[in-house]
Amino acid sequence: LLRASEQLKGLRTKNDDQKTGVEIVRKALSAPARQIAINAGEDGSVIVGKVLENKSYAYGFDSQTGEYVDLVKKGIIDPTKVVRTAIQNAASVAALLITTEAMVAELPKKGGSGPAMPPGGGMGGMDF
Repeated sequence: LLRASEQLKGLRTKNDDQKTGVEIVRKALSAPARQIAINAGEDGSVIVGKVLENKSYAYGFDSQTGEYVDLVKKGIIDPTKVVRTAIQNAASVAALLITTEAMVAELPKKGGSGPAMPPGGGMGGMDF
């Protein structure tokens, strides 16, 4: 996905809305690699930058060892069908959200306004 995000850099668009959409997709495609690096305790932006500097499609970051390696030789690969399905589903949800006029993310919780204030005073002569 990270390499695919680079292919979108030179994509020509007809208007600013399409350009914004392409940029959103580019950022979304780099998010998994960034998150894997963060989960490994590394700086995601640095890892993504170093991987993209190398032109080899097989070059990447092994989060288990913390090394940059040839991912194909190490057997670290994503099945194409899984990646394609994930992208299609994400695009489908995004299209649904864009065309929906309203959306409920979380229903408000019902209940009181919180516990009552404790009684004041406690020492002699501090009553109302």
